[in-house]
Amino acid sequence: MEHREPTWEYRELTISRDVSREAARQQLTGEADTGRWELDRLVRFPDGRRLVRLRRRIYRVRRTA
Repeated sequence: MEHREPTWEYRELTISRDVSREAARQQLTGEADTGRWELDRLVRFPDGRRLVRLRRRIYRVRRTA
């Protein structure tokens, strides 16, 4: 059996400083629930905007027959 490292797909979102913490949480929770995304990195800049990187595993389907 071959062991392979997981393959990930990434997506970056920029959240404006005008978006409340609760609204940002709801947006990220929606992404996690509907698209199977998980939080990979969050960067908060001095001007208040947030850069969010989400990731999800890419499942490779192997042919069995």
